[in-house]
Amino acid sequence: MRLLLISDTHLPKRAKALPPQLLDEVPRADVLVHAGDWVDTATLDLLQARAQRLIGVYGNNDGPELRARLPEVAYAELEGVRLGVVHETGPAQGRERRCVERFPGLDVLVFGHSHIPWDSTADDRLRLLNPGSPTDRRRQPYCTYMTAEVAAGRLTAVNLHRLPRGS
Repeated sequence: MRLLLISDTHLPKRAKALPPQLLDEVPRADVLVHAGDWVDTATLDLLQARAQRLIGVYGNNDGPELRARLPEVAYAELEGVRLGVVHETGPAQGRERRCVERFPGLDVLVFGHSHIPWDSTADDRLRLLNPGSPTDRRRQPYCTYMTAEVAAGRLTAVNLHRLPRGS
């Protein structure tokens, strides 16, 4: 099972559209995960129409229309992998401890908010992933997203993808 992980699209405020390279990935993924800060419902509608399966949450920049359609935290079991999605996890310092305590039953937690890619394992069991942002790099050198594979109850082949500048 192929996963596509994105967050913090912030359309149309930070970009006019999603990068073509990212849109090309959507139909290749079995599951698209969006960790919030969509900003507009058009992006949700576009990705729901193109994705085989979408798991998404709202973020702090998402208004009432998106909050009515998306949860604050989403959970799914994907071929034996217990996945959670949330927008904010707080400051980097202490993140692993906080997430282990808040999400004791998960194998993987996808989060956003910072626009800073993150890949760590907490307490030898909880994989924490932040795909960054495909549209707003902030202080990062590139806009980014992630892909991963799920097979036999394990998350494998986690890759951070850099988008060309100006895409």
